Formats: sequence, C-alpha cells, structure tokens
Amino acid sequence: MMRIFLISAMSALLALGQSAQAQTPGTEFARLASGTAYRLFRKDAGGQYQSRALAPTDAPYASRAGMILTVYMEFRTGRDSVLMNSRRMQPTPQPVALPAEPVRGSLEEALGLLLPGDSAVFRFPADTVFAKTFRQPVPPFIRKNGNTLVVLASARELLSMAEMTARQEKLKAQYSEQAQRSAIAQTTKDVALIQAYLKKNKLVAKKTAGGTYYVITRLGKGLPPKKGQTVRVLYKGTVMTTGKEFDSSAKHGNEPIAFPLGVGQVIAGWDQGIAMLPKGSKAILLIPSVLGYGTRGAGADIPANAVLRFDVELVDFK
Repeated sequence: MMRIFLISAMSALLALGQSAQAQTPGTEFARLASGTAYRLFRKDAGGQYQSRALAPTDAPYASRAGMILTVYMEFRTGRDSVLMNSRRMQPTPQPVALPAEPVRGSLEEALGLLLPGDSAVFRFPADTVFAKTFRQPVPPFIRKNGNTLVVLASARELLSMAEMTARQEKLKAQYSEQAQRSAIAQTTKDVALIQAYLKKNKLVAKKTAGGTYYVITRLGKGLPPKKGQTVRVLYKGTVMTTGKEFDSSAKHGNEPIAFPLGVGQVIAGWDQGIAMLPKGSKAILLIPSVLGYGTRGAGADIPANAVLRFDVELVDFK
C-alpha cells in the first residue's frame, strides 16, 4: 500500500532525473499497457546515467510481493512545476510495499519496474493515478497544468518486511535514546537558570516529584485538588529569563481558566504545580522547558527551550 502524502513525505531526486535525461537526448518514453509512460536509467561504470530498456524479468511482481522498496521521489506537474520534493522534508528514502498484483495505472505498478540502483521518470494521466493510488480527485491546479503527474524516482534497497521492521525499531530506539539525552541536558541547564533566578529574587521554592518549582505566596485552606477534578485558575505567564508576558487571565476578561487536573489538557508543569495548592492559594510556578513547550516553543512569544514563570491563583475546584 502506498502511504504517500498521508503518512510521511517521500524524498526527491530532481538532479538525478535531470542528469539522466540530459545524457540521453532523443530518448522516447516507453509505455505500460495501463498507459503509464516511463524512462529507466542506471549508472554505468563511469558513473554516468544511461537509459536502459525494460527486460521481461524486471518486474517479477509476485516474487517480490510483500517486500519493501526504498525510494526517493519528486512529484511535478506536466508543465514542470515541482509539487513536492520530500528529501528536503525527510532525509531517508520512503518505504513502499510491493504488491503481488499492483493496480493497473497506479504508482505501485510503476515503482515495481525498479530494481535497486535504478532511477526513472514516470508520466501518469493525473485522473488515473489519483484515482488508483491517492483515491481522491485531481487537484484543480494539476488539472489546469496539463492533467499530468510526473514522478522522478530513485530506488535504493529491496528489503523484507522483517528487515524493514528491524531497521525501524533500531532507528526508533536510537531516536528515543538521543531525545532522552537531550532532555536531560536541557533540564540540567533549566534547573541552573531556575536556581539562579530564585537566589536573585530571594525566593524559597519547593519542587514537585516531576520537577516543577513552586513558591506559595498565599496559602489557601483545605486539601489540594485531586487528579480528574476540574480546577479554575487565574494566571499570568511570562518567559522567566526575559520577563516578557505572553498570556494572562487579564487578556481574557479576568475569567479563570477551567480544566480537569492531571489528564494532560495543559502543560505538565501546570498539572504538577496546581496539584500542590489548596483552594484560594496563590503561587509562582517555575517550569523547566521540558515540562512546558519544549523544543517547539509556542508561537512568537515563547521560544524553544524557554523556562516559564506563571503567577497563579487556584480560585476553586470541584
């Protein structure tokens, strides 16, 4: 099944496709019975791309059924406008599952012609490929530009499903480990900033088990709220290191914000800090970036890896 445009971006090989065409002037497109036009290329011993003919054994669909072909691709209109160059979006080639009997006129049928090391240029009637592969109408801008979809492709590897799964699991583990190391390093930096801020402002803070610092400036009465209870909070949020305000209840008519506590509807620093406060309490929450908006930041006012300060009041809960 092709997961194009819907799950992940595919990579492109515009330069490769252009080089191959430039070195084979006058080469005509061959055509499958389904109407898909194609040109196939392969590097020769000198590293130059040469046109090659399709051999009868080049598309043994049944023998490769269930295997994964990794491919870089670029999509263009019939008038040469680039629609998507996904190598710029994702550095690794797109995995494509090869069916035993591809749908005639589909992108899978065309990619099934490729062997690892091949590159190709495919020309599809847009109505056909959008119906067979993408299962949606042709976008108007493609129809206006010749009703043709051109795909430049470069095949890299042919893997079994087990090999592909093992590779993906390895990459996932490596990414998880790297992300964890990065989060630890960033948290260490954030904690140093918070401690320096507390010292400079002569504040004495406590810390939740999850890592949020809080200073109670007015202690309310009773017990703190429990997970799942709806809390109502007045607040003002600033970037701790600059003091720049990015949001507040005052900007929303001084109405308290209401949310169920501890279920992830707000940033983790809020879930942790508000859970420490009895009704009527006022407090300062100092939130490390990993418990706030992390590496993404939020809009123009909250940069990546920002330590946040919230002045909050727990109005009530139920």
